[in-house]
Amino acid sequence: MADNATLRELLVRSLRHESEGVVSLRLEPREGTLEHWEPGAHIDLVVADGSTRQYSLCGSPSDPDYRIAVLREPAGRGGSEHLHRTVRPGDIVQVKGPRNHFALEDAPLHVLVAGGIGITPILPMLAKLEADGAPWRLYYAGRSRTTMAFLDELAPYGDKVTLAPSDEGTRLAFASMVADAPADALWYACGPQRMLDGVSEALAAAGREDMLRTELFVAPEADVAAPAEGLTVELRSSGLTLPVPPDRSILEVVTEAGIDVMSDCEEGICGSCETKVLEGVPDHRDYVLTSQEKAQNDCMMICVSRAQCPVLVLDL
Repeated sequence: MADNATLRELLVRSLRHESEGVVSLRLEPREGTLEHWEPGAHIDLVVADGSTRQYSLCGSPSDPDYRIAVLREPAGRGGSEHLHRTVRPGDIVQVKGPRNHFALEDAPLHVLVAGGIGITPILPMLAKLEADGAPWRLYYAGRSRTTMAFLDELAPYGDKVTLAPSDEGTRLAFASMVADAPADALWYACGPQRMLDGVSEALAAAGREDMLRTELFVAPEADVAAPAEGLTVELRSSGLTLPVPPDRSILEVVTEAGIDVMSDCEEGICGSCETKVLEGVPDHRDYVLTSQEKAQNDCMMICVSRAQCPVLVLDL
């Protein structure tokens, strides 16, 4: 079984158009079997320029391959264009993972909210909930039905699914959605920031802000961050001790020292640079780890997080 922190080569078995602007790829191992995963997990995929992109796994954990879906974003950084225009069945891609910071938790009712390509981590969640006989409902918004991927897979769920294509004049009414759900319902949302803000504000107004779990595409506009202070990182495996000045990230410093760390967003939202902490207390500034995971202080996102102590010992 592969180490989920190690790059692995996978074969692109098939490619399918799921909607206007969205293709799915099936990735299978060249040898052995794939790491098991649970709904909410994602993999990091290396694109043409050597950088990585994070893609949610949207197939079934019982499948012998991984399925991801990619929205074509011509104005993006080039990763989606590469996958849409260049990658074809028979090609080899490199991936790391899977990892999961969006895992399902037990609740009397799960309310799932997806916007656009945000449907991808939600699909395995509702499939598991359905198989377990657990109550759930899905709200899925998009520009139009032609741009909303996987509608064929959602159709069998009937009225458990509410579609909101904006070109048909439909919008998600977050306050009403919250009012219609019991106070102990757990909410999972993935999509554009405006949608996430709407869900968050409606839940906060009802005093239920702790019931929301999100996965972000972009870092939210944050309050003014605490000033960064210098620190020292000891890289246990590499035998290096490196000073990190206030104006540089830990990721920048260790990468400059020749340590290969996978990264993507550099905004604390993708989880690609997750690093094990052996000693010390991180100052978590990411949007990936839950409050419980942050309290354990055994890992950190070194692209944005700092330290609450003079020295951090990392497993690098």
